[in-house]
Amino acid sequence: MKKTFQSADWTSFHNTTIKYSVSTLTEILGEPDYSGNDGEDKVNFEWNMETDNGDVFTVYDWKEYRSLNENEMIEWHIGGTDRTVTEQAAREIRNAIAKS
Repeated sequence: MKKTFQSADWTSFHNTTIKYSVSTLTEILGEPDYSGNDGEDKVNFEWNMETDNGDVFTVYDWKEYRSLNENEMIEWHIGGTDRTVTEQAAREIRNAIAKS
């Protein structure tokens, strides 16, 4: 899993979520590609990534409508081209966190 330079515009939610803190995801995924964290938009943080297979996926909070504490547990949506990609992304994130 790594940051991607490919477009993530065509990714969407396929009912795959994970629950971690902003700080944990930042440790594993690096700095977010978007970090408004003012509660003014549908998304406060977003990472654009790709799986080990090269499939693009996104990780983002959805409709929290509040500023997030970087250490609180948040449910994150994973976007991709299909559920197979989003589930693979979730596995890779869980594995990376387990190894850290």
